[in-house]
Amino acid sequence: MLQNKSKILILLIIHLLFSVSSLFAQKFTVGVQFTGISIHPRGAAHSHLMPLKFDREGIFVLNPGIRINFEYFFHRDILSIKFAQGLYGDCTLSFAGFTHIGFRGRILNRGNHTISGGIGPTFFFRRNWYRFDGYRGNDLFFRGSPEDRWQRRFIWFGGEFTYHFRLTNSSELAVSLIPFYPAIIQLGARKIICSPY
Repeated sequence: MLQNKSKILILLIIHLLFSVSSLFAQKFTVGVQFTGISIHPRGAAHSHLMPLKFDREGIFVLNPGIRINFEYFFHRDILSIKFAQGLYGDCTLSFAGFTHIGFRGRILNRGNHTISGGIGPTFFFRRNWYRFDGYRGNDLFFRGSPEDRWQRRFIWFGGEFTYHFRLTNSSELAVSLIPFYPAIIQLGARKIICSPY
């Protein structure tokens, strides 16, 4: 009985979220993306720890999870500020995530196709990999010692490029590229609550 009430409550919240139309003065979007694939162009140093790798070297690794985006356009459909929260299984399927807020600008808009780019501070975290046999602690990105529960990294200028394909006036498909090492590709959809267009 409690599970049914929880499901109904979640569906009600989602419905309310997507049915708000005048609250944000035609300048607000909500997006859900499925965290996707990490790309290690030279291969991953610890590919033997990665159960969802597509190849032996760990060049492509699946990272299952979800990311929620909230974007407020303050100058037509050209400039915005975006908040993103991602939670996913990293390359070792350890719990990981990031929190990001940053400015976005439209780079290209042709018909149903839009490309935007953005930059802003980002905080990354993951369960500590030192708990794995064979982890040598030689990745250059995350900080943390073997005694820490979490490894983390804060960067002032995290960014991404996003391609949106408009399906309808209120929905789009999205593909994001986070050009870091490893590069990350995420797939998803965006619901336009109040269109800035």
